[in-house]
Amino acid sequence: MWYYRFQTDAIGWNPAVNVLLPDDYHWSGRTYPVLYLLHGGLEDFITFDAHHNIRGLTAGKGLIVVMPDGGRAGWYSNPVSSAVGSRNWEHFHMSQLLPWVEANFRTYAEYDGRAVSGFSMGGFGALKYTAKYYGHFASVSAHSGPASLRGFNGAVTHWANLSSAAVELGGGSVYGMPFWDEARVSADNPIQRIESYRNKRVFLVAGTSPEDIQGYANETVVLDTQREFKANLDRVGIRHESYEVPGGHFVRGDLLERDINGVIDRLRKA
Repeated sequence: MWYYRFQTDAIGWNPAVNVLLPDDYHWSGRTYPVLYLLHGGLEDFITFDAHHNIRGLTAGKGLIVVMPDGGRAGWYSNPVSSAVGSRNWEHFHMSQLLPWVEANFRTYAEYDGRAVSGFSMGGFGALKYTAKYYGHFASVSAHSGPASLRGFNGAVTHWANLSSAAVELGGGSVYGMPFWDEARVSADNPIQRIESYRNKRVFLVAGTSPEDIQGYANETVVLDTQREFKANLDRVGIRHESYEVPGGHFVRGDLLERDINGVIDRLRKA
């Protein structure tokens, strides 16, 4: 695991990134596919290492895993407004971090060499980046990640605005309050870019029986928006792999492992 901090004009502080290299990276001479793994709200770049056994799940496998900061409520977006300086997470990830990874590690700098996955807010970010940057990722996964900004009466957009204002932007917001920037919402909304998922590996997980108030609030919206998203994929004949399983809003280790193995199967081999 290699740890970095970046000085970037996109973010008003120095965000961190963990890069997990394969066991044989330093002597094999091989080139590897890359998984960008995005954390959820109120989490950070170390969460998948500290809490979800990412080293164990990838041991012996030919895959580089990049785990960047995304802000406590950054929503993998460039916000409409910020009272605390730059928080342009989308620009940092897609225009700065990704080219840096490909310039400094032996990776396949191409569509079939990249996957993106995430939990909760990070699952939304993965779906958004895959659609908005069409030729970048051949595989996308959302573990308890909402798939529509406008679904469930706009609950995801409201939550993005309220959470970002409270803990990320000092009263600013991702999409604008009290009125949304409708063009930005549409541009970022996975369900409104459904054709962008054609010929990609799509992996979705949602819980069906939240057992606490927070889990109920989060996973009820996730399940509803993922079901709507899957219905739209089915309507236009886009294949996907999806799981609706008991429990609430958390990372399921067995499905994260299944996802990682699926990523390796889909991407170019090391």
